[in-house]
Amino acid sequence: MPRLYLVRHGKAAAAWDADLDPGLDPLGQSQAEAMAHRVAPLGPLGLLVSPLRRTRETAAPLEAKWQARGLIEPAVAEIPSPTPELAARRLWLDRIMAAGWAEVEADLQAWRMGVIERLLDLSEDTVVVSHFIAINVAVGAATGDTRVICFRPDYCSKTVLEVEDGRLVLVELGQEAQTAVR
Repeated sequence: MPRLYLVRHGKAAAAWDADLDPGLDPLGQSQAEAMAHRVAPLGPLGLLVSPLRRTRETAAPLEAKWQARGLIEPAVAEIPSPTPELAARRLWLDRIMAAGWAEVEADLQAWRMGVIERLLDLSEDTVVVSHFIAINVAVGAATGDTRVICFRPDYCSKTVLEVEDGRLVLVELGQEAQTAVR
């Protein structure tokens, strides 16, 4: 059964309501280096990476250690915002994060199912560099928790799941964040 290592990106250079696609700030770059040092002994493994800058920059040190390129995978990208307007995105995200999946729009429910289906489709051990809510989708699916936010993965934390009999099974939660989502 494939083991999945879900890694949240490092600390971004800007918040959700300040930049549509920020890279990592200096702390985030250090977090990515430390993550690569911790995760590199597991592989090389398959590597899926969200197309957003902060995840690609987080994956880069691991790619260098494994001398392999990650597969850019839109299905594990951040939850899609209905607007590019930064102030409106923050208000929207605050509402979504307080909800359950049954309460959100159909397109977000479809996005959620896309994340789950892509993870279930993996047939080998894989590191997936992704985002706060996408990782929550996977953990919620594994535990039966229907809240949009069921735990708060810290920057560069590693959450471990397995694909077993067509379902996700939680092996280990990653370190939880003590601060607000950015």
